[in-house]
This record gives sequence, C-alpha cells and structure tokens, in this order.
Amino acid sequence: MRFDDREDAGRALAAALKEVDAGSAIILGLPRGGVPVAAAVAQALNAPLDVIVVRKLGLPGQSELAMGAIASVAGSVVTVRNDWVLRGAGADALLCFDSVLERERAELERRQKLYRAGREPLRVAGKDVILVDDGIATGSTMRAAVIALDSSGAASVTVAVPVGPADTLAEFETLVDRVVCVNVPEPFWAVGQAYDDFTQTSDDEVRRLLGVG
Repeated sequence: MRFDDREDAGRALAAALKEVDAGSAIILGLPRGGVPVAAAVAQALNAPLDVIVVRKLGLPGQSELAMGAIASVAGSVVTVRNDWVLRGAGADALLCFDSVLERERAELERRQKLYRAGREPLRVAGKDVILVDDGIATGSTMRAAVIALDSSGAASVTVAVPVGPADTLAEFETLVDRVVCVNVPEPFWAVGQAYDDFTQTSDDEVRRLLGVG
C-alpha cells in the first residue's frame, strides 16, 4: 500500500485503529512529520490531539544513525541510549554523547515553546495513549517517547504508524500494549518509500495543526 501524503496515511491508520476500539484514547504526534498523520487520526476518531517532542541523538558524521534520543512529556525529559550503536562507534561516540545531548535538548526546549505557545500538555497519567509518527525505521525516537510515557503513568500505550519494518515492529510489541501498522513492506528501505509526497513538514504546519498558529 502507498499513501498520497501524510494526511492520507493518517486516514488509513485511523481506519485500522477503529478496529481496536481506540475511541477513548488521546493522540500524541511525534514532530514534525508525525503530527499531520496524528491530526488526521484524531479527526477521524474524534479524539484529543497533542504533541510529544522527541529528538534523535545522531552519531557525529552519521547523523541518521541514532546513538540515543530524548523525549519531553509532562514537564520532564527522558534520555534513551542506543548501547549497541555506542559500542560499535567506540570511545569517540561516548566522548561526544553529552555535547550532542546538550545541543538536542536545547532544540527540544525550543520546539516545546514553539509548538505549545504557553499551552499546557495533555495529561497522560491514567490515559490510553496512541503514539503516532509518519513511519518507523530503527525506532529510536519512538522508543524514547514510549519510555517517557511509561514514566508518566499512562494506562496503556499504542504505537501507531502507517509504515515500518517487521523487525522493529516486533520489538515494539514487547514494549507497548499494542502496535498498529498499515504497511509492512518487504524489503523495507526507508519510511519515504511508502509515500508519493514525503515533503518535509514545517514548524508552521505543526503549529497550525495543533491550533497554536
């Protein structure tokens, strides 16, 4: 299955979520690309929408390879390390981890202010939460979001994505209550392979969808 764009993917994902009784949940989108998908899901399910800000900690020189991630939820920041990446990269990665963390934390805080414009985040304690992104590959940023929600007392967590690889999805099935994915291509190359239009989502678009801009 291919999607026209992120909104189309969100509608397809919402149809899959309706089959698992997700009507009482709150929807959290991972910015930036996950927010248009999450907005379409929230509209279709008539559910509250919010954002969970997550930043990947890219390995210097290989920024797409995540040596960890950070996520902000309910006013606290959670850090996740990808130990297998750090071990493979050697001592240099360990030495630069803290500097990358500091830089990405500053960006996380910037986005928090930009996307919320002073508005308080939705309460997740005791809630059924559906985490939505425009796709999943290695899962580093999604993993940080899951850990952040677990530490904040969410009643249940569902990872919902339009596209992702079978091995990563299987890993998340051991971490959360439910995983919903519309398209599991074989072979999997990249999230963008499932989209006709995979144009980068802007901060202004995220703000518009969240109703703050």
